[in-house]
Amino acid sequence: MAISRAATVQDYLAELPADRRAIVAAVRDVIRKHLPKGYVEQMSFGMIGYNVPLSRLPNTFNKQPLCYAGLASQKNYCSLYLMTVYGDPVQAAWFKSEFKKAGKKLDMGKSCVRFKQLDDLPLPLIGQVIAATPMERYVEIYEASRKK
Repeated sequence: MAISRAATVQDYLAELPADRRAIVAAVRDVIRKHLPKGYVEQMSFGMIGYNVPLSRLPNTFNKQPLCYAGLASQKNYCSLYLMTVYGDPVQAAWFKSEFKKAGKKLDMGKSCVRFKQLDDLPLPLIGQVIAATPMERYVEIYEASRKK
C-alpha cells in the first residue's frame, strides 16, 4: 500500500482491505485502551499516529507532533512503531525478552514491529508497552535529548 493521504483515522481504516482493516482495528483498540492521558490519535506521516500534541510541545525538531507510537498497513505486512522501545535500551531489552516469553517471533527494525496476522503479536505486551510512558515523562526525555 502506498503512503495514505487519508485525512482522518476513519478514512484510513475505510481505505484498507477488510482483512487488513480487522487487524489494524484490533491493534488500534489495544493501543487506545492503554494509551496514557495526553497523547492524541491522529493521522501523521500517512499512518495512524499517537502523538504529543503541538499545543503541549510546539518546538519539535521537524515541527510535527512528537510521535509516541504509530500503526500502519504496509504493502506486505502491518507495522507498529514503538518510539520508546527504539529510544530506551532498557525498555528494548525488556520488550524483546517479553515478546520471546510470549512464544512469538519478533520481526523488528529500529522502532518498527512488523506483523502479518494479529496472532503474530502478544497483545497484552503491546498494551503494557503503550501504557509504560506517561506523556509528560516522554516530553521530558525528548527535551533532555535535544539539550545534548
